[in-house]
Amino acid sequence: MILITGAAGMLGLSAVHMFLERGAVVAACDARPIPEGKMPGGDKAQRFLFAEANMTSEIHIINLMSTIRERFGRLDGLYHNVYVNRTAKIVNQDLLDWEDTVRGTLTSTFLMNKHAAGLMRTNGGGAIVNTSSVLGTIPVPENAAYGASKAAVEQLTRVAAVELAPWSIRVNAIVPGDFKSEERLAGYTERQKEAIGQKTLIGRSGLPHEVNELSAFLLSDAASYATGALYPITGGFGL
Repeated sequence: MILITGAAGMLGLSAVHMFLERGAVVAACDARPIPEGKMPGGDKAQRFLFAEANMTSEIHIINLMSTIRERFGRLDGLYHNVYVNRTAKIVNQDLLDWEDTVRGTLTSTFLMNKHAAGLMRTNGGGAIVNTSSVLGTIPVPENAAYGASKAAVEQLTRVAAVELAPWSIRVNAIVPGDFKSEERLAGYTERQKEAIGQKTLIGRSGLPHEVNELSAFLLSDAASYATGALYPITGGFGL
């Protein structure tokens, strides 16, 4: 049973459909509803639960875990995708925007890891995949709050791996570079696509399902020896 946060977003929604397609039982949450027409239907709906919840609210997360426990009885995996990014140069950054970014990106990760681990412990273990970003290591102007938060997510992941190992809970982080949905790329000019491609060795933006394939591996038993690690999936961005 897998929990996917940020399920109304590009990466999270793609992950919801991927995991359901592969037969998983999925719980999903976001502070906003899944877009009309994107909600899983048919037999997949029987294996799917969606809850609107704010991942910066501890009470929302506690209630979400209670719902998962009541509905499914267990939690085997967490794929955490929630973030906030209020961009500005440091000298112009509003304190509230800084705190909103840190809370939405770092604090949400802390709270989800904390409460997901508590539920996983009751059923003998599990796996957590946090989502970082290349901006956690590559300095990009106007992204100080986001970059610092993602760098902290990576250290949080390492510490969580150490602390949760006795409970048989693995914790890893993926580190995506640039990725965009096919629908979004369709609106880009060839010149814009070429500019993006020049920044990567692969020569293009990544697609959500490519990022999610790595997460699916890390949440599976095939990755049973992987914990406390960061997994870049960047197309060679910045190399």
